[in-house]
Amino acid sequence: MSLKITEIFYSLQGETNTVGYPTVFVRLTGCPMRCTYCDTAYAFHGGKRRELDDIVREVKSYGAKHVTVTGGEPLAQPECHQLMKMLCDEGHFVSLETGGAMDISKVDPRVYIVLDIKTPASNEEPNNTYSNLDYVKSTDCLKFVICDEADYEWSKDFVAKHGLTERCDVFFSPSADQLDATELADWIVDDRLAVRLQIQLHKVLWANEAGR
Repeated sequence: MSLKITEIFYSLQGETNTVGYPTVFVRLTGCPMRCTYCDTAYAFHGGKRRELDDIVREVKSYGAKHVTVTGGEPLAQPECHQLMKMLCDEGHFVSLETGGAMDISKVDPRVYIVLDIKTPASNEEPNNTYSNLDYVKSTDCLKFVICDEADYEWSKDFVAKHGLTERCDVFFSPSADQLDATELADWIVDDRLAVRLQIQLHKVLWANEAGR
């Protein structure tokens, strides 16, 4: 059993509840979505097919507890489920970064899911699989990348309509080069939202380096 892999690397987690932890990132190749703000388009094509046992061995070689399976869209490759199970079995804390278009109902319950809800300015909002909300655990999180004020208002209304902050952590993140983080912070404070502002740590530390 194998997966097409773009890269495996060791860095600090830059987002969500595990921010700051040394983490091994396994970036799978391919994605059915084309978000306007995508910063990993290099993972759309190419990659190298690798056996799952080989991937797990490399991950273990870094000696890190935390592993993030990302993309691209990792769930676009069905064998991703088996990889995450194997990593959990090895005792790793496994997180999955998924774009919201693929079904998460079969994801191993030990995996921490970071589910992206696509906003209108992403141009991928119609492809959200909203039934995924039925499978989000209290230990998972939802992520909204906010591009402008219209995105913010849409996201605010969506969170309220579905009572999302009562179900799990909700992160609002400004789209790099499109929305100033301070402006987003002001909106959140002014509206007294129970969401968490997220600024991507890795882009602050390694702004000019790819693959970090």
